[in-house]
Amino acid sequence: MTEIDAKIDALVPAWLTLPDIAEQFGVEVTRVRQLVKEGQLIAVRRGENRALHVPAAFIDGDKVVKGLSGTLTLLRDDGFTVEEMIEWLFTPDPTLPGTPAQALSENRGTEVKRRAQALAV
Repeated sequence: MTEIDAKIDALVPAWLTLPDIAEQFGVEVTRVRQLVKEGQLIAVRRGENRALHVPAAFIDGDKVVKGLSGTLTLLRDDGFTVEEMIEWLFTPDPTLPGTPAQALSENRGTEVKRRAQALAV
């Protein structure tokens, strides 16, 4: 887990704590921590108590947004840090349009993964 700077923090419109996500999923917070450890979610420390937070856009009701974990794997394989992944996912891309995070939530994961794969070239 990493602590993020103000620039990255400002890109993400809303954040959820791990207990918030656990409540939405109907699971123990340890299960959400496991999702972070497995790389299916990414979390950063933020706020005055430095609690772990996940961008709210990564959560779709009671599950992780479809296509997110595969995209995170691609970005990780490309050498991205957690902070760089969040920046890339929340920076508008005129070819999508919108941000990659928005495209994932709109079930356009294939387009996002193509762009993530192109970063490696």
